[in-house]
Amino acid sequence: MAQDSFDRLEASLLLCPQCRVAMPVRKRLLLILPQGNKFEYVCTRCGATCGDTLEPDQPPERRRYM
Repeated sequence: MAQDSFDRLEASLLLCPQCRVAMPVRKRLLLILPQGNKFEYVCTRCGATCGDTLEPDQPPERRRYM
């Protein structure tokens, strides 16, 4: 159960290379790839990219449709 808690860990603050301090970030979809979706984290203050992540595709039974 403890491991399940960290499956959906999201970054809320990251070090911004332009602001040079930890800033709140927005998660933005960058690419849709066969192995999953690539997101980038963007500084809310200056718009610089602070990082990225690749989220693997979920199996069909775990997908949620909107």
